[in-house]
Amino acid sequence: MIADFIQRRILRRRDTSSPLPKSQPSPQQSEPRVTRQRRSLAPVTARDIADIAALRVLPSGPWRERLRTARGIGRLAAITVWVPLSVGFEAVLLLVPGTAKIRWTRFVWGGLCFLLSMKIRVIGRRAGSVGGARARARGERPVIYVSNHSSWLDVPVLGTVLPSNFVAKGDIEKWPIMGLVSRIGRTIFVSRQRSTTGRERDEMMDRLIGGDNLVLFPEGTSSDGSRVLPFMSAFFAIAKLPRVPRGRENTPEAQAMRQHPPGMTPLIQPVSVVYDRLEGLPVNRARRPVFAWYGDMELGPHVWQLVKWRSMRASVMLHPALDPDDFPSRKALAQAAWRAVSQGAAELRQNAEQDAAECEYACRPLGGLLPQDLDGPPDASDACRVPQK
Repeated sequence: MIADFIQRRILRRRDTSSPLPKSQPSPQQSEPRVTRQRRSLAPVTARDIADIAALRVLPSGPWRERLRTARGIGRLAAITVWVPLSVGFEAVLLLVPGTAKIRWTRFVWGGLCFLLSMKIRVIGRRAGSVGGARARARGERPVIYVSNHSSWLDVPVLGTVLPSNFVAKGDIEKWPIMGLVSRIGRTIFVSRQRSTTGRERDEMMDRLIGGDNLVLFPEGTSSDGSRVLPFMSAFFAIAKLPRVPRGRENTPEAQAMRQHPPGMTPLIQPVSVVYDRLEGLPVNRARRPVFAWYGDMELGPHVWQLVKWRSMRASVMLHPALDPDDFPSRKALAQAAWRAVSQGAAELRQNAEQDAAECEYACRPLGGLLPQDLDGPPDASDACRVPQK
């Protein structure tokens, strides 16, 4: 293959026909002559050398499949070592106050994305900071990130970019390994039953007040990645609590209805996630099943097929935050969030070029930290702060 490239790139055709002598009659009066052509070496330029040096020789046929298999085995072995060690250290950090456990969780997810060779492009600016009790004491409002859901990859990708805890269905808590990892990662499990709604809502409120941010998947399930399913308004109940009617503030029913502290209503930031690069090439409709995990698909075969690819990229678009107080109902809030996520995902699926000034890449060695995380205080944007009276 390299020889063919050099032959096409360096060898040039040159017309070697000699000019007609003066004594020769004009071309109109003589038979047309057949010119001869021969190959000659053209000067080698710096660009030719660079093109040859950039060539990557990939095996074909059985050797290609063997290379993919070896790559997959190596990655699974590395993940098998990384996850227990990192999660075990996180279990120790649960006893330490402050934001160390939140920062380390991002490092865990960032390391997993690194092992998967997942590059993360971030468009937009994240609302809120890492959080913690000090952030709430400064008047920083909590943030609930709502995103589309098409694969199990959404968890490590969003966990790398967003300093937050996930809200997952209760079935995951019973899984042999993932259940233990999720509990150590302080995941909130919901059963979607009326009998446990109040307890689960209070747990989420305590987390938000205590300094955590949350990630929700309001679609309620995962999709094939070609569209965003409608958002369920019930997922926004934690942000849009029912108001107590006037004149009934002192009734037992009103006292049982828990409310957010003044100025601490969580913001809603819509987030769009699309997997748009596979081995350096744009992902089209035919390639989306490589990432999508939905329905009754088995997790093990999907992971095995995914780890054999050489590289991939996820694009995360962070939309402007929404204030629940600006919407008359949970349904209106859910519709506005869905519209932002759906439009952002559709734009990312078009593989259109984004403004370089608005794009950042999650820094792998720092566990997903963005330039925003390295800024000095204040940590949060003005939109996330309670106005001082």
